[in-house]
Amino acid sequence: MAYGHKTPHQTRQRATIVLLAARRYSNARIATQARMHVDTVRRWRGRFAAGGLPALADRKRSGRPASFTPLQVAEVKALACQLPSETGAPLSRWSCPELVRELAARGITGPVSASTVRRWLAEDALKPWQHRSWIFITDPGFRPRAQRVLDLYARTWQGTPLGEDEYVISADEKTSIQARCRCHPTLAPGQARAMRVNHTYGRGGALACLAAYDVHQARVSGRTEPRTGIDPFMNLVTQVMSQEPYKGAKRVFWIVDNGSSHRGHKAADRLTTAFPNAMMVHTPVHASWLNQVEIYFSVVQRKVVTPNDFTELAQVEDRLRAFEDRYNATAQPFQWKFTTSDLDDLLARLDRHTTDHQEESSVALAA
Repeated sequence: MAYGHKTPHQTRQRATIVLLAARRYSNARIATQARMHVDTVRRWRGRFAAGGLPALADRKRSGRPASFTPLQVAEVKALACQLPSETGAPLSRWSCPELVRELAARGITGPVSASTVRRWLAEDALKPWQHRSWIFITDPGFRPRAQRVLDLYARTWQGTPLGEDEYVISADEKTSIQARCRCHPTLAPGQARAMRVNHTYGRGGALACLAAYDVHQARVSGRTEPRTGIDPFMNLVTQVMSQEPYKGAKRVFWIVDNGSSHRGHKAADRLTTAFPNAMMVHTPVHASWLNQVEIYFSVVQRKVVTPNDFTELAQVEDRLRAFEDRYNATAQPFQWKFTTSDLDDLLARLDRHTTDHQEESSVALAA
């Protein structure tokens, strides 16, 4: 124990005391040689004499008595699982300091720190200060519309595989991209320092970025417009459909959401009238996440727009155009993994959630 490489330090010290005592050294001499207090030597030498080798281990400690009962901890967690509005608190969500104030007001616990409350909630992974939004499906044709989009991503239309001269384009608009001229120049990152962007800025106007993303070719065709609308969207369509391979294609499917620029049958008829080989396919209502061009827009937001620091609106246009060329040079199709099977699972979960919510509402009304 005294010379083992993996022996804990305290155990090594106690074993050394015993070995030196076996050589008939005095307590004072052992303390000097082992560099410990004489009282420490006396205590461990006496324990070994009384109890042998097991006596060198630490004795069991009762620890400090618990300040809060399990019932109080359970009541804290129960309060955190309630909406503040249900308790009469003028809050939208709980924080740990607010929970401490509410506990004191109700007399559930005595003085308690916010960190203690946070530790209790962490035991059950409760984070009442966080929230996520969700929405019920209101589109009665959600599944067939979503399935059409997913089938096109899998190069299928109405059960028939697409041909080599048929293309799928995902299109949308990113509105209100501002040109913010910072009042002080942006500082480049340095050693142990992030990029610094001045908070105050002058407004240089805003524009809309329209993009058509070829799902299977991973190619973007974009343009900028002063605002969104029917005419700007048709300008994008004309820009794409006047080029090969789309101009001479058998069919070009345009996947769009239900925005005002391309909503409903009129928009579909307008597209087909202008370009007979083009067909508009709408995503379900509140399901723009099915539109793959949104992924491209998220890339633009991260790599081009944020942080927003442009001297003028023309610089925004040039940057977007240059990034489009840079993206097309190396882009690969997105690895879209959401299939019709995943869609059925999602709808089943939402259906169960809707049923449970309706039952809870009925019980609440009856009560």
